[in-house]
Amino acid sequence: MVHLSHKFSTIPINFIPKQFSKHLPQQIPSQTTPPFIPFSQRQNQRSLLESQLISALNCCTSLTQIQQIHARILRKGFEQCCYVLTKLIRILTKMEIPMDSYAKLVFNQVENPNPFLCTALIRGYCLQGHVKESVFVYSEMRKKNVLPISFTFSALFKACGVVNDVDLGRQIHGQTILIGGFGFGFDLFVKNSLIEMYVKLGFLGCGRKVFDELPGRDLISWTELIVGYVKAGDMESAGELFSELPKKDMVAWTAMVTGYAQNAKPREALEFFERMLNEGVETDKVTLVGVISACAQLGAAKYVNWIRDTVENLGFSPTRCVVVGSALIHMYSKCGSVEDAYKAFKVMEEKNVFSYSSMIAGFAMHGYAYAALELFHEMVKIGIKPNKVTFIGVLTACSHSRMVEQGRQIFESMEEKFGISPGVDHYSCMVDLLGRAGCLEEALNLAETMPLEPNGGVWGALLGACRTYSNPDIAQIAANHLFELEPNAIGNYILLSNIYASAGQWNDVLMVRKMMRERGLRKNPGCSWLETKKGVIQEFFSGDMSHPRYGEMKQVLEDLLNRLKAIGYQPNMNSIAYDVSDEEERRILITHSEKLALAFGLLDINADFPIRIMKNIRMCEDCHSFLCAVSQITRRVIIVRDNLRFHHFHDGKCSCGNFW
Repeated sequence: MVHLSHKFSTIPINFIPKQFSKHLPQQIPSQTTPPFIPFSQRQNQRSLLESQLISALNCCTSLTQIQQIHARILRKGFEQCCYVLTKLIRILTKMEIPMDSYAKLVFNQVENPNPFLCTALIRGYCLQGHVKESVFVYSEMRKKNVLPISFTFSALFKACGVVNDVDLGRQIHGQTILIGGFGFGFDLFVKNSLIEMYVKLGFLGCGRKVFDELPGRDLISWTELIVGYVKAGDMESAGELFSELPKKDMVAWTAMVTGYAQNAKPREALEFFERMLNEGVETDKVTLVGVISACAQLGAAKYVNWIRDTVENLGFSPTRCVVVGSALIHMYSKCGSVEDAYKAFKVMEEKNVFSYSSMIAGFAMHGYAYAALELFHEMVKIGIKPNKVTFIGVLTACSHSRMVEQGRQIFESMEEKFGISPGVDHYSCMVDLLGRAGCLEEALNLAETMPLEPNGGVWGALLGACRTYSNPDIAQIAANHLFELEPNAIGNYILLSNIYASAGQWNDVLMVRKMMRERGLRKNPGCSWLETKKGVIQEFFSGDMSHPRYGEMKQVLEDLLNRLKAIGYQPNMNSIAYDVSDEEERRILITHSEKLALAFGLLDINADFPIRIMKNIRMCEDCHSFLCAVSQITRRVIIVRDNLRFHHFHDGKCSCGNFW
């Protein structure tokens, strides 16, 4: 066993820095016969010295300073003082000094550690991700009959959540019941930590059971469970729980607002936010980011202008608040106005990696690769280190513009220059980049040899490239992986069927369509929406003929179709997922949601303004070629955002280069 007292006892008193001297006694009592001091006075002196040592530890900013104060602790006979040593371990934890290298050695010198000292070490191990060690310390304290405290269990529950170990969490949950005679069975702090753990691990039923059995609940209890439902996408249960909450604070309101935004319910998010404002509830940056995200999903100028003014009125100027400013940049980009996004970026008084990453992503989704690269090099030049999100934006920009060599260099620089290990999303970008450039064999090789397990994004990028370059062999390989990873994603089946159809492999087309029927797969209804000249959002669903102006819209589409056929346009029937009659095929194609939205836009929106359409799923090949041709014969600018990127149609061309 290492004797720390031997290590530090030789450090002279005058080695302690001046800034700590006022906290420590200046003279050591003589070792000759000491004068008689009454017990009460000795106790007062010891308490004073404890306070001085604690104050000195609070001032430490380095390991060297901690060691100097520790030497004083040993010289003054406090090596068994749990109160002082608990503070020492907490300071070591705060400074992220490995527990085994120092704190554990300090702990091992204590003959009778109390619950607070044990908990300090457990918490330190937990925060550093060493869950096994923290559980070992807990086991040892139980063997020594040292009773845990509330903070002991909260630290252990948090650690179980971090390492995704629900079995261990349940065992520790059992401990709180076994030691229930000491109040842990109904300790609110412990129970809230337990709810948080179950929620984080996805065991909402267990979390709800703990919540329901609590005799007294506080805001934390309610909010933890609401957040759990939000993360699980169960906004109905979250809303019911929120309505039962006796006193609703900003955290609970924000959980609901951001929850609706994250679960693709932007209108509900905005409604909740307006209720929040009307009830006079304070808002913070987190709330505003959630609302801004909801506005970005809707893509309507009406909401964009409203949230911009609201942010200013609430005192969160986007020019000074980086978080809000970055969220607004993202919103402008998602709403189709990369120009407004760049204006917002330029006027920001302070910029960080998040604001740069938002702007780079905005340029990337609109196809402005050179602007994205220029901004990336600018941020590196001024000393802002890019993060993983930054590189996704830059690689996406290179991919959309088929800048293969630039993409390779940036991908390689991630680890070599910036010390960032590429994630699955970065490999997905590289596969997409190689695929768009026609390097299908290289893209396949990268997907098969990458050090991480490829996900649906990787194989989906390769499958999309096979459509462009008509390679059914590699498409089959990519599709097989996708069918295993995403068995119910009907878009993958349709894409493979279209690739086979383009290659004239009709037997394979029938095979894929049979698979779809056997698995009961139905295509998600396409939904498109746009903002009218009166600021009202109009929604259109594929195949829906119930719109009040459907007769006018149908006439517009038929007129366009006749004009397009005169210049050689032919509908792409491969976009139909099932075998139907020719007449039914034409009806299905003409009532795709983006075509209905386009027809309404041509009727409603002035010719001087672009028609901006938002769509919930990927645009099919027929609609893409149709909108390209319409932009040519009508001389209208048409901007469509699908779930992949923006398409700017103008004069018969699309900004995506017919690759999306």
